[in-house]
Amino acid sequence: MAKRLVLYVLGLFFLSLGVSFSIQADLGVSPVSSLPYALSLSTGMKIGMMTVAANILFIIVGSILTKSFIVKEVVGQLVISFLFGGFMDLTLLLVQIFPAPQTMGMKITFLLISLFVVAVGLLGYFNAKLPLMPYDALTYAISARFKMIFSKAKITSDLLNVCVAGAVCLIFVHSLGAIGVGTVIAAYFIGKILGWMTKLYEVPLKEWLWAKPQEELSKIN
Repeated sequence: MAKRLVLYVLGLFFLSLGVSFSIQADLGVSPVSSLPYALSLSTGMKIGMMTVAANILFIIVGSILTKSFIVKEVVGQLVISFLFGGFMDLTLLLVQIFPAPQTMGMKITFLLISLFVVAVGLLGYFNAKLPLMPYDALTYAISARFKMIFSKAKITSDLLNVCVAGAVCLIFVHSLGAIGVGTVIAAYFIGKILGWMTKLYEVPLKEWLWAKPQEELSKIN
């Protein structure tokens, strides 16, 4: 359990670090963080606090879709939301140590770094097999409620999140703000990069986590 917890926390940290690099790139953030960033731009409040606010909204929508409200699960998701929100503020401060990218070449470099760092974070976060963040739990709720396969539900939740974030930015800051070409690139390539990393590192990672021989790993979901 200790290994899984360490991997889970590190996964969330790298996920937030990757998002912070995408914010600094200023080409549009990944779909999962588009709404928190849009709220941050609109209110002037820290991205960490707005991450918590967005996740509370995801919890509410997920509860409506599933028609259930399990206190233990909700409390767990709130704890995760505050942890991830804290990581967002911390990693954004860390990334801001570097000079803000001014040229298109540097912006693209920051965006590429963000794609790989987010993928590393997701690899750890998913393989730890601990509670999902509210956004991912909402995707499962959409899948179950509308009888979609998970991949389609993921696309649906991403599109809805991006559309709401875009609307918030247009209404309050009169620009797309959080949405840009980087959002589209992230939506497409993070999954590809994660798939490549999974093929290379999932088995040794599971061997380390579960201390089981390779032939038994396929039984672990």
